[in-house]
Amino acid sequence: MSEDFTGCKLAYIFEGQLLVYKHDNFSNIPFPGLLDFPGGGREGLESPEECVLRELLEEFSINLPISRLIYKKMVPSHNNDGNSFFFVTKGNQSEINSISFGDEGQYWELMPIEVYLSHPEAIPDLISRLKGYLNQ
Repeated sequence: MSEDFTGCKLAYIFEGQLLVYKHDNFSNIPFPGLLDFPGGGREGLESPEECVLRELLEEFSINLPISRLIYKKMVPSHNNDGNSFFFVTKGNQSEINSISFGDEGQYWELMPIEVYLSHPEAIPDLISRLKGYLNQ
């Protein structure tokens, strides 16, 4: 599998819920005002795993080892400028309790998976990717 990619997203699942955050409403960012998963763009030559775990740490102050990633799939990037990766991990209560939300986004929440899958502010590509994981 090629490691050429532009970024990563992570479905962080805790007791049937997803860790999501609501984007700011700035017109110069992707998906303004929509509900997103942790993740973002690649920096330097980092691996997909390094990218997604760095983003999780920066955005939510959750520090996970690579061994906690339970699913990885290469997917087209949201803006069709190459490939990205979609990951899944299972969270725990102590990680949720320790969240320190970064400066991107309006707020974070734990949202039941079923609610996200039909939410009008969910990102369509993430719905599709999450369904792909759930239906495997």
